[in-house]
Amino acid sequence: MDLFSNIMDGAAVALTWNAIFYCFIGVSLGMVVGVLPGIGPLPAIAMLLPITFYIQPHEAVIMLAGIYYGGMYGGATASILLNLPGTPAAAVTCLEGHPMARNGRASVALFTASVSSLVGSMIGIILVGGFAPLLAKFALRFGAPEYFSLMLFALLGAAAIGSASFLRSLAMVILGLLLGIVGQDITSGVFRFTFGLPPIEDGLNIVAVAMGIFGVSEIIATVGIGGSPKPERFGLRAMLPTRNEWRRAVPAMGRGSLIGAVCGILPGAGAAMASFVAYAVERRVSKYAHMFGKGAIEGLAAPESANNATAQAAFIPTLTLGVPGDAVMAVMMGALMIHGIAPGPSLITEQPTLFWGLVVSFLVGNVMLVILNIPLVGLWTRLLTVPYQALYPIILVLVSMGVYSINSSVFDIFLVAGFGIVGYGMSRLGFPPAPLVLAFILSPMLEENFRRALLLSRGDFTIFVHGPISASFLLISLLVVLFSIYSALRADKPARSVL
Repeated sequence: MDLFSNIMDGAAVALTWNAIFYCFIGVSLGMVVGVLPGIGPLPAIAMLLPITFYIQPHEAVIMLAGIYYGGMYGGATASILLNLPGTPAAAVTCLEGHPMARNGRASVALFTASVSSLVGSMIGIILVGGFAPLLAKFALRFGAPEYFSLMLFALLGAAAIGSASFLRSLAMVILGLLLGIVGQDITSGVFRFTFGLPPIEDGLNIVAVAMGIFGVSEIIATVGIGGSPKPERFGLRAMLPTRNEWRRAVPAMGRGSLIGAVCGILPGAGAAMASFVAYAVERRVSKYAHMFGKGAIEGLAAPESANNATAQAAFIPTLTLGVPGDAVMAVMMGALMIHGIAPGPSLITEQPTLFWGLVVSFLVGNVMLVILNIPLVGLWTRLLTVPYQALYPIILVLVSMGVYSINSSVFDIFLVAGFGIVGYGMSRLGFPPAPLVLAFILSPMLEENFRRALLLSRGDFTIFVHGPISASFLLISLLVVLFSIYSALRADKPARSVL
């Protein structure tokens, strides 16, 4: 009854006309900035932060939160239709969503992404509402060794998801780690591998890297062969997956949601890692592994569920521990502090109406997003009917504007063009892009936690196996490597027997 009474108190806050209005503004704006390549929710939240000075604290947080998880919904649209991941978390959606669009099934892909996002959000909301204090205590058990082991597992999982050989995928992980260390050393402040170029002293722009490798490389390949997506009919029945696809997608949504929720409660893990891990798991457990890279629906459902579950669960460490997991959560925490609300373990007891009002608003906002997204599926799919010769210059302009808007740097435009050429070469040579992008995202955090753990242990590497959580992740990582090697040897056995 206590949980029920808390939800009722939250509903009394979230279901007022003002709260519903600001929730609608937030999710609508988040969906729009998610669709636009390279913009993302962070600039929109930062620009609207001054407006929160003039409205109630709970209304401000509801609006800003709506922008955040609304951006997750919108990010899938550009990834599916144009192969342009506006955010790192949307990069995995390109792997299966865009092949579905090119096969004339864009409406099915968009509908599946919307339903998966709703399922992931609902599971994230349940965890936030029912287990926030417990999960916050669990997150406190993670130190530097645990974070390093978790990220190592994610990287090896990324190597295992590649459609190429395990060695090629592992090579992409190593390349991503090397690209991630470009910039200022986190400990000494020394600039590494910047070659005297001031624009990369803070590191390479992740959005430029992702959009270059996925989006611009796709443009180069498509223009070169003169291809275009297959035309498709649009209608309610055409949007629905087949019965077999539902059987494959629904369990994938559940697994992805749980993975996303776990990554969400861990500060620093983030939606990008959740999406990649969820995709890796589906590639291993699916009976249709041969379809991955060609439009496997479970490969779309799992990461979309994961990144939206992460978006909801990410509020747990921010609100209950006062530890923001990423830049967006840091801005959200700043908005609370502006209104005199200090995030921390006492927030739920001292500000129950704010916390439970936010939880209920998640439910309201996600229902709004589904209502907004599904009718727009037909509009988005008609975008594919535009001749590609007219479409790709518009895409390039949007990409350039989006990348430039992040740091106001012309260099980033050249960077996205350079990585577009690199991505095209990788696709021609059979090197998978997903492991590289994930390794690039995790590289700074992996290095930071590795060095911090060794500083705490005075150089003793056994610190990584002292704790049960860290040791478990290392053991799972070893099993992933052994299983990948075994699978590669088993696949080569028929060829050797013929020889």
